[in-house]
Amino acid sequence: MTEESPALYVVPTPLGHLGDITQRAIEVLQQVPWVAAEDTRHSAPLLRHYGCNARLLAAHRHNEEGAAQQVIARLAAGESVAMVVDAGTPAVSDPGARLVAKVRAAGYRIIPLPGACAAVVALSAAGLDEVHFLFYGFLPNKAGQRAAVLRELAPLPYALVFYEAPHRILEAVAALCVAFGPERTLVVARELTKLFENIHRCALGEAQAWLLADANRQRGEFVLLVSGATPVEESTEGERVLQLLLDDGLSIRQASRLAHAITGAGKNALYQRALGLQGSDDRRRKDGCSST
Repeated sequence: MTEESPALYVVPTPLGHLGDITQRAIEVLQQVPWVAAEDTRHSAPLLRHYGCNARLLAAHRHNEEGAAQQVIARLAAGESVAMVVDAGTPAVSDPGARLVAKVRAAGYRIIPLPGACAAVVALSAAGLDEVHFLFYGFLPNKAGQRAAVLRELAPLPYALVFYEAPHRILEAVAALCVAFGPERTLVVARELTKLFENIHRCALGEAQAWLLADANRQRGEFVLLVSGATPVEESTEGERVLQLLLDDGLSIRQASRLAHAITGAGKNALYQRALGLQGSDDRRRKDGCSST
């Protein structure tokens, strides 16, 4: 760390394995006089492990605006600050984005360091075929809001990446199955880099039974990765038949199976398209528009 002017360093910390930190991150943490931490009680032992003697200030989700002013005051005094969260990269489904924005607006430099990110670690071991991925992070807690989000995501042809907490894992996987259908691939990455790391790949329709088969599979921090939808062209015969079947009142599953049997179009792709068509019809009815 040779920079002369004060800066805010965004420093990733290990997900679990203490060896997963860069030499540059250690050097920054050892040299800055201040570290803004999501949980000072959690970060203090980690910093001691790496021989860092910086003073700590709290910068979590509930005090980020105030913490930003403290950081700016330290920068104004000519002192650099490092920002860390409990695990992984700050501001990626963790506190930090608002603090960074305030510091940047105040005219100080932001220096990001590369390092651990659970989403990227999980993707590297998922073996999904999609070239592109969409990182969503944590889904809404409320079932209705979560279902609405997933309906919007269902037709996308990208690998989808979610974070989830252990107490919501069963309901989250159930919601994914309802929204995306049982045939899409799910990768459950649990406790990454830690002693009980587990990466399991299965069809979405099999995931609930796998989680319920062993209570330990429901513990820890989760990354969930879902394969992307297979695109269906708007003009295909399969979609035309699918729309007719839906208009006749068949369920999504019945309509997609029959359209597949009649036209030979991909069953999973038709299922995903049916979800999108039904969602569009629901929104039109909600807006008071005709579905014809």
